[in-house]
Amino acid sequence: MDVLDLGLRDYAEIWEFQKELVEKRLSGAAGDTILLVEHPPVYTRGRSARTPLPPGLPYPVYDVERGGDVTFHGPGQLVGYPVFDLNASGLWVGTFIRRVESALIAAIEAEGMAAERLPGFTGVWSRGKKTASIGIAVRGGVSYHGFALNVDMDLSPFGRIRPCKLESAEMSTLSRLAGRAISVARMKDRVIGAFQEAFAGITGTPCCKASP
Repeated sequence: MDVLDLGLRDYAEIWEFQKELVEKRLSGAAGDTILLVEHPPVYTRGRSARTPLPPGLPYPVYDVERGGDVTFHGPGQLVGYPVFDLNASGLWVGTFIRRVESALIAAIEAEGMAAERLPGFTGVWSRGKKTASIGIAVRGGVSYHGFALNVDMDLSPFGRIRPCKLESAEMSTLSRLAGRAISVARMKDRVIGAFQEAFAGITGTPCCKASP
């Protein structure tokens, strides 16, 4: 499993890069890969979105292939896109999502904070607030899209929508809940280690960090 650390990159650019990587994974030209990135402010809507968007949103909106409803991405949020061959690893989509949740829970707990699932929902909560959202798409058995971990970001754009069908007040960041600054770089290392553990013996071990 390769790790591509991409820094701050445009959403549309990385969306297209994911789809290119899916095709390479399907053809055997690439192995399982996780992309780690931050995005400039943008809203995205998953294929199950039903709630009409309010007029006058301040940032672009993309309708994408993942599951889930509308959410916001912005600087200070660690976004991860695992492009994994689920057929080769023998994982059902639901099992894969649970492993991603487990990895995020472990990463948050490694920072000294409690984290948990909320029955009936996808994602991760900490101290009663949602800190990580997950939305996956699958093409030919290969996953793409992924998770968004709110580390130290401006939450106000969530107030313009109902993120993942929740009230915006239910969203928070790790820094706010911890009462101290937590960096994306720090959580990036936590997440890489947690994915190593969660997917050990299935996809292998992350071997590198690079840019495409």
